[in-house]
Amino acid sequence: MQAYKNVYSEAQQDPEGFWLEQARRLNWFKTPKVAAQVKKNGLADWFPDGEVNISYLALDAQIEAGRGEQVALYYDSPVTQSKANYTFNQLREQVACFAHVLKQQGVEKGDRVIIYLPMIPQAAIAMLACARIGAIHSVVFGGFAAHELAVRIDDAAPKLIITASCGIEGTKVLPYKPIVDKALAEASYKPRTIVYQREQCQADMQEGQDTDWEQALTTASPVEAVPLPATHPLYILYTSGTTGKPKGVVRDHGGYAVALNFSMNYVYGLKPGEVFFTASDVGWVVGHSYIVYGPLLFGCSSVLYEGKPVNTPDAGAFWRIVQDYNVSAIFSAPTAFRAIKKEDPEGEFIQRYNLSSLKRIYMAGERLDPATYEWTTELTDLPVYDHWWQTESGWPMCANPVGIGAVKVRPGSSTFPVPGYEISVLDPLGKSSGSKEEGAICVRLPLPPGCLTTVWGDEQRLHSSYLNAFPGYYCSGDGGYIDEQGYVFIMGRTDDVINVAGHRLSTGEMEEILAAHKDVAECAVVAQPDELKGELPVGFVILKNSSTIDHEQLQQELIQSIREEIGAIACLKTLHIVPRLPKTRSGKILRRLIRQVLQREDVAVPSTIDDPTSIDAIKETLR
Repeated sequence: MQAYKNVYSEAQQDPEGFWLEQARRLNWFKTPKVAAQVKKNGLADWFPDGEVNISYLALDAQIEAGRGEQVALYYDSPVTQSKANYTFNQLREQVACFAHVLKQQGVEKGDRVIIYLPMIPQAAIAMLACARIGAIHSVVFGGFAAHELAVRIDDAAPKLIITASCGIEGTKVLPYKPIVDKALAEASYKPRTIVYQREQCQADMQEGQDTDWEQALTTASPVEAVPLPATHPLYILYTSGTTGKPKGVVRDHGGYAVALNFSMNYVYGLKPGEVFFTASDVGWVVGHSYIVYGPLLFGCSSVLYEGKPVNTPDAGAFWRIVQDYNVSAIFSAPTAFRAIKKEDPEGEFIQRYNLSSLKRIYMAGERLDPATYEWTTELTDLPVYDHWWQTESGWPMCANPVGIGAVKVRPGSSTFPVPGYEISVLDPLGKSSGSKEEGAICVRLPLPPGCLTTVWGDEQRLHSSYLNAFPGYYCSGDGGYIDEQGYVFIMGRTDDVINVAGHRLSTGEMEEILAAHKDVAECAVVAQPDELKGELPVGFVILKNSSTIDHEQLQQELIQSIREEIGAIACLKTLHIVPRLPKTRSGKILRRLIRQVLQREDVAVPSTIDDPTSIDAIKETLR
């Protein structure tokens, strides 16, 4: 605890000195002498006098440090039964040559490039190649609908789109080129396209519009990474679940690189040369930060996995990866581990693999409920760490300080604020809440390096979304509390609070109680309007595959548990047992959508939904 307090207070009291010291750990073209320049809006430009390039840091600097023959990227694809790996030397060659292809297509520093690719090495190569020449990439999750892609094209105004002939969802081949063509027909902006042809499906090419990836490489030669101002935009990442005009979070080269480098040891306890397996997608912030940029610039090997936690082929998928690549730390969303727990409640698959290399398991992306935490801890006999961050922060805001000395885990808490983040819990009037009092989780401005610098092309949106609610603070949109020892508990989005007869109750707390039942694999609690009490909670529960409990008995037991833990005030009297819940592809449960179904409203199905039939399953249950 003392080591944490020392580092945290150093970052609070002397942010300039603290972050310049962190910056010196990287290879700059021009080393910064100024840490931050605070702007009028309260955010800061980090290392404004420095020059750097994150592609250089992730590749060239690693080769200069003697890691040229170390594997940088392992590609593992159970859906195509293929594997590949790239050393730092090989990856730099691929990236530097593809950067030349981009230049041949007329892409210059500051131009935008949309990347619409599945989980294949070309996605990482395209990102690093854009960064190498100062182009700004915007990765759009592969498989997003044409309309969603079109609105992102019109917002980012890219010079080029990079896509593949197809992606693979489980056993289904999903052709990408028709989606891209349809998006281009709808968009008012008309960029050209580079297509990577996969053997599972060949795309039809249009002359003058489409360029073949492999063909273009035949005339390419490697290009060097260009020195860029630290504040130069690296990427635009649109927040998931947007409707209408999307919200493009912008990240820079310098501040992001410094923050990621710091986090690789501080949060994840890794050392250069170790293997990090982040089971996510490059379309999400987790993939940007901890599949591509973070591991490589820190000198780790990263696993890029094209598969699911279950059914590709079974619930042992993650454990096989750990064994095959000697993984030191694994990071995924709680929903992935809940899916594994549902298929393999006794952890039989865990016993089949040699997990001796694995030191720690990390979860983030949504609240890690204590039941999932306890299951994972008990069956793997490993430390399991929850940590909290967002697309907007780009790297963890709350975490266990493993790199300087792990502290005691409190189930349900993402532990302490990370150095650089001053976190407050504010009531609706902007006053600090007392210990254990729930409120809005906010971060005092300026934010540390690595966080969003603006919303692409829309400064007003930056203010209305994040800065206006509590002047002087970034409003995270999440609610929670801090206990007397400083542990932060994130209880879910602030709109996931139910007002029962004037009592504000957290759905997260109710879900925690339901999930603790031995037969429950996953659950969600949402509000239903009630004439008498304003709102009432309604629970939706998925059973474990092994469960044989009578449904009526389960409902009685769960309702009783809520009554005992929260009290009769919770008024949870309605529970539905469902086969699945609607989720985004990144694993977040779409509670708003469940509310709409429950209230017989028109259901606005977002493009981020993983399985649209899950809505019908809920409708059928309610019927």
